Amino acid sequence: METTVTKTGTEDQIWGGGNQPLKVSYGKMMMWFFILSDALTFSGFLAAYGFSRFKFINSWPIADEVFNHFPFLHGVDAPMYYVALMTFILIFSSVTMVLAVDAGHHMKQKKVILYMFLTIIGGLIFVGSQAWEWKNFIKGEYGAVETKAGQILQFVDTEGHRVALDEVAIVDTNKERAQHEKKSGIWYEGEATLPTYSIDEIRAGFAKNKDLLIRTQILTEDGEKTVLSREESLRRLNADAIGIVEGANLVHNEYGTPLFANFFFFITGFHGFHVFSGVIINIIIFINVILGTYERRKNYEMVEKVGLYWHFVDLVWVFVFTFFYLV
Repeated sequence: METTVTKTGTEDQIWGGGNQPLKVSYGKMMMWFFILSDALTFSGFLAAYGFSRFKFINSWPIADEVFNHFPFLHGVDAPMYYVALMTFILIFSSVTMVLAVDAGHHMKQKKVILYMFLTIIGGLIFVGSQAWEWKNFIKGEYGAVETKAGQILQFVDTEGHRVALDEVAIVDTNKERAQHEKKSGIWYEGEATLPTYSIDEIRAGFAKNKDLLIRTQILTEDGEKTVLSREESLRRLNADAIGIVEGANLVHNEYGTPLFANFFFFITGFHGFHVFSGVIINIIIFINVILGTYERRKNYEMVEKVGLYWHFVDLVWVFVFTFFYLV
């Protein structure tokens, strides 16, 4: 028995999309595919961050205390102000990109040049601001003490205000500190850079100043870090403290668990790389606009495609900002 197949139309009529499915060009479709795959990548990173934070919810650093710097205002407590400014600048650059795309649709070359220039400036400011934020996070501000169990002990006064290590330590000028070198070490491993103060100098200064207390990284029910009594502070410092922590890296973190620093460096660094890449691409397209490349093509689709990428980068930052700084 033979099977008869009846076609109700031509192949083009069955497909209906031709070489532009959904009436979108190939380049724009590929950009959407890239954005979708990248969105899944960021979603995985943020989900991992969320699970890790939930696991250590009682000892996670408080964002208002970590990101409280502002350029040229040293010592001023400005929680989240600069991060909010960075966010505003990046969102504003997305607005200028929208205006550049709209100007391209109307074939207005001069306006495309203006708005793309503003977009590039906004991206450069954001990348520079993120580098400045990293510098402050790595350098630290107050310093802390690390215990045998890897917990962080911070110093506060009787009113709960943070106190820096240089206000605690009593420097012993008669005792010379030597850095451990590879040639005299086991397995030829050298010691990292020496901290500014030794644990003995911190202990001596803390014992002499009776107005100092220790604050642990454990959070209370009110979301504030636990402040120990004077007696308990002395006991913890003398019995548990083993080293000094200044700033944050992948191993030690004066603000709390090192896992926070690991996620911060990785996720914000990954996003910063996206922004930097977007700035480079925008500069290339910007040069082509000035040279009149898209005027001769009679369309500014390349501006629209890079605009899709830029809006995606801005949208991702909204989620990163929410996860790391607000929640």
